[in-house]
Amino acid sequence: MNSVNRETDDEVIVVGGGVVGLTTAVVLAEAGRRVQVWTREPAERTTSAVAGGLWWPYRIEPERLVGDWALETLAVYEELAKRPEETGVRLVDGVHQGARLDELGGWAARVPGLRAVPDGVAARLPVIDMPTHLAWLRERLVKAGGTVSLREVADLADVPADVVVNCAGLGARSLTGDTTLRPVRGQLVLVENPGIGTYYTSVDHASPVAAYFIPQPYGLVLGGTAQEGDWSLEPDPATAEEIIARCARVRPEIAGARVLGHKVGLRPYRDVVRLERQPLPGGRTVVHSYGHGGAGVTVAWGCAREAAGLVPGTSG
Repeated sequence: MNSVNRETDDEVIVVGGGVVGLTTAVVLAEAGRRVQVWTREPAERTTSAVAGGLWWPYRIEPERLVGDWALETLAVYEELAKRPEETGVRLVDGVHQGARLDELGGWAARVPGLRAVPDGVAARLPVIDMPTHLAWLRERLVKAGGTVSLREVADLADVPADVVVNCAGLGARSLTGDTTLRPVRGQLVLVENPGIGTYYTSVDHASPVAAYFIPQPYGLVLGGTAQEGDWSLEPDPATAEEIIARCARVRPEIAGARVLGHKVGLRPYRDVVRLERQPLPGGRTVVHSYGHGGAGVTVAWGCAREAAGLVPGTSG
């Protein structure tokens, strides 16, 4: 493992081309590092592309760190929302039914406009059109001198760079042998939007099912499920019908909306996000950033900047 042929002594290779990997690569490239992203699949086929895209800390720990990562990311999205067609980020009003301000943690007090309403909490929050946003991130990376390559990695020790950043999502399980990393399966239904302009969520974190809908430029995203340990990527027709029915109980017009498609993504969940530096043989370094659960979009910029700060010779 010590005889790896490095591509350059100062190059950083980011493994993983989802939202966490691409955002981390952008931060590194704009800090002056030579960056390559190695990804098994193009961004549009990653779990990130399946995400509903609403900024909100969901199924991610530890709370004491998540709040700062999420708030840092929120500030970036608020700026990006000034150019929605370009970045894919818009600010949308909506309600988190059943949520209580006093149960959300300290971060909630720092979210602009987040307030209690009779049935939960409401706020104008970023909604990210993930296909557009991922393409924008890739373009921003290229403009900063970075590259994206379709390359599969079997062993982090064989990646030819002095610094490797592991943003492989659920793929980090096999790359690191980390069996605490596990899938939380999310199934979504995409329907023609019957005129709904606000988001809605009703989520019990202890339940494998939820009701939420998020308006996107390409349709209304209906959810969802949170099935821990389920590796299936095949949409289940019965589950899809249940998702539509749950959402239609909130907005009856959803029941008659034309179905445009079905999506399944496997959230990479870990009891605690792994964001740390680890030495490799031969004086090399790997920085791990994985296990973001259902909130990779929500914490992407905060985690990217912290990860970049762990890369030797880089200020995040």
